[in-house]
Amino acid sequence: MPEISQPAPDFTLPATGGEDVTLSALKGQPVVLFFYPRDDTPGCTKESIGFSESKAAFEAAGAKVFGVSKDSMASHEKFAAKRALEIPLLSDENGTVCEDYGVWKEKNMYGKKYMGIERTTYLIAADGTVAKVWNKVKVPGHVEAVLEEVRAL
Repeated sequence: MPEISQPAPDFTLPATGGEDVTLSALKGQPVVLFFYPRDDTPGCTKESIGFSESKAAFEAAGAKVFGVSKDSMASHEKFAAKRALEIPLLSDENGTVCEDYGVWKEKNMYGKKYMGIERTTYLIAADGTVAKVWNKVKVPGHVEAVLEEVRAL
């Protein structure tokens, strides 16, 4: 898991809309990566819609926002279309980026242990270093808190 002030692990992942996104190619502007467990589940839907509705505010602050999960591109495209999402969703099907960012963790639900993505957001500064990390994100108020930090960079 990269720490504050450390370089963010670089990656190239497919995105909704047919483009590939390479983190190092975005140097020079802040980048928000929000890792979420699954497409079209209640918390993930609220979070994705929240970031999507605030896309213009993030762009005005000079930042790009991307959602990342292990769902397939087909799942992402369906989710984005169903919810009219404006932000690109990145597919990390093999889980490499989730592992690099330390969000693939053992979880526990009703006494059953399993591996999954812990809802986490990374703010990456224009120089490519980690500026802030939100772990175990609670969705209400989260988008606003991230936007505030972007504006403070």
